Amino acid sequence: MNELTERSIGCPYCGEVIEVLIDSTDIDQQYIEDCQVCCKPIVFKIYGSFDGNVDVHVFSEDEAY
Repeated sequence: MNELTERSIGCPYCGEVIEVLIDSTDIDQQYIEDCQVCCKPIVFKIYGSFDGNVDVHVFSEDEAY
C-alpha cells in the first residue's frame, strides 16, 4: 500500500516553503523534483527514521550531500 505524506520543505534556491507529497515506499531513495515556485531542480533524499517516520532532506543540485 502506498502511503503519501504531505511535508513542507524550503526550496534551497528561492527559500519558499512549498508542500510536497512524499511516498513512504521511497525510503532510502533519491530523486529530483522541480520547485513549484522557481522551477529549479530540488534533490530529495528520503530516509526512514527509527520511530517509523519518513525524514526528507532537500538539496540544490550543486550542493554536496
